[in-house]
Amino acid sequence: MKKFDIRDSIVYEDDDLFIINKPPHISTLEDRTSNVNILTLAKEYCEGAQICHRLDKETSGALIIAKNPETYRHVSIAFEKRKVKKVYHAIVDGLHEFKDLEATAPIKILKKGIVFIDFKEGKDALTYFDTVEAYKNHTLVACRPITGRMHQIRVHLSFLKAPITSDEAYGGKPLYLSKLKKNYNIGKHEDESPLIQRVALHAYKVSFADLTGKNIKISAPYPKDFAVAVKQLSKNR
Repeated sequence: MKKFDIRDSIVYEDDDLFIINKPPHISTLEDRTSNVNILTLAKEYCEGAQICHRLDKETSGALIIAKNPETYRHVSIAFEKRKVKKVYHAIVDGLHEFKDLEATAPIKILKKGIVFIDFKEGKDALTYFDTVEAYKNHTLVACRPITGRMHQIRVHLSFLKAPITSDEAYGGKPLYLSKLKKNYNIGKHEDESPLIQRVALHAYKVSFADLTGKNIKISAPYPKDFAVAVKQLSKNR
């Protein structure tokens, strides 16, 4: 397997920061299970690099990395004040017609890293959802998280009975080509692999004002696994 080179993933860069299209399966910060993480790779590229926010290990997409303390502080404050706008794309199980749907169910975090809806003890959480494309038994959904709770998009979609495809922790099911394509034959001694082997969630867009007040708006193209899944869903309606 080719070693991931962070330079190949940069979708925007200036003197103060750079934005990468993070691949799936790599942790943003240090991870006990792997020596490879985005923070370490970012520091190899730029010694003063600091990660401005976090994406889950399985989540791909736009990730902002500051080159100096001033920028890190500026972007961190922008996140705290909810001035950074983010749009994620998720493939979800089932057919759903969301139009600026507001999800406000409060979220509580368990120590094991699983979160759930708790209307008594949960913390406020807000996400907006819009249907981008409906397929045969799945939907591509645009997700706009306003708050930044752990697993917020995943648990809100699960609560709406639209779990993210392959997100088994929150009720999502694997996506198999044999379930989409008529007369699809699997070899007698072969085990079919899912089209996307991780939570089908991608940080698609991010926009914010930099230190000078300039508005930065960046889109991160789908990685190969997400693009293949969307393509097959489109072809096999």
